[in-house]
Amino acid sequence: MIRTVEAPPHMSAPVLAAYSYCEAITGQQARNFAYGIRLLPTPKRRAMSALYAFSRRVDDIGDGTLAPDVKAARLEDTRALLARVRDRSVAEDDTDPVAVALSHTADHFPVPLDGLDELIDGVLMDVRGETYETWDDLKVYCRCVAGAIGRLSLGVFGTEPGARGAERAPEYADTLGLALQLTNILRDVREDAEDGRTYLPADDLAKFGCSAGFDGAHPPAGSDFAGLVHFEVRRARALFAEGYRLLPMLDRRSGACVAAMAGIYRRLLDRIEREPEAVLRGRVSLPGREKAYVAVRGLSGLDARHVSRRTIRRRA
Repeated sequence: MIRTVEAPPHMSAPVLAAYSYCEAITGQQARNFAYGIRLLPTPKRRAMSALYAFSRRVDDIGDGTLAPDVKAARLEDTRALLARVRDRSVAEDDTDPVAVALSHTADHFPVPLDGLDELIDGVLMDVRGETYETWDDLKVYCRCVAGAIGRLSLGVFGTEPGARGAERAPEYADTLGLALQLTNILRDVREDAEDGRTYLPADDLAKFGCSAGFDGAHPPAGSDFAGLVHFEVRRARALFAEGYRLLPMLDRRSGACVAAMAGIYRRLLDRIEREPEAVLRGRVSLPGREKAYVAVRGLSGLDARHVSRRTIRRRA
């Protein structure tokens, strides 16, 4: 069982300022995750914002316009900063607010900081332009850039005392991260292609006649693009179904956070399934009012109760 240690109510001004900085980044840039993070109590919300701000820094390096060797050097600098956090050598008055907030989070929550090392490893795969022959190959990448974030988040959420099967909570958190990342990959097929990146496994592309890639608003001639998308959607749905087994193990507000974040991505998946070629015309997204509805649904516990009933039926 993973327990959390709540942050103390009184913090120094530099630490509070560092968290405020991270929360501002989260509110401005976490287009989907912010809806879930807002549902958490203050200590957990701050901790999740610190994790997001560090992760956003890593992602921004990978997605930027610097030369690959410069990106790799910047990522290693970020890894060195993470080592300082791990060694508890970041002072409260450090000039880097993300480091201050992350260090405070690591002091008060059992977050597995190695997961941020995995994130850096995953972004380095992007910098090197790696491609993936099989789903098993792609899973390695997805576990680095998303599964690890799920496990880090679980360190903040914790599991409820006496939760049945809680020893598997990190596995479910990891799997939910894979589901989110595969949804991202489907949504961003065109955008990634324009950046010279291909994530979908080469085996899958060949199976559906899409090996030529995606360089326009239409699928490759003679391909079964809809078949490819529906194949990957089914894979993502299976991952969501497995990862959602985490929800009954969490307290109400942590479960609401996860349900909101995952629920937004599941609705994205629904839209992609209904109109596969939409991902080649632009980024598929949900309006803010729909995201807010999903967050309220998560806070009401509807998703958690639905998963609990489904799990009970499966075990019966």
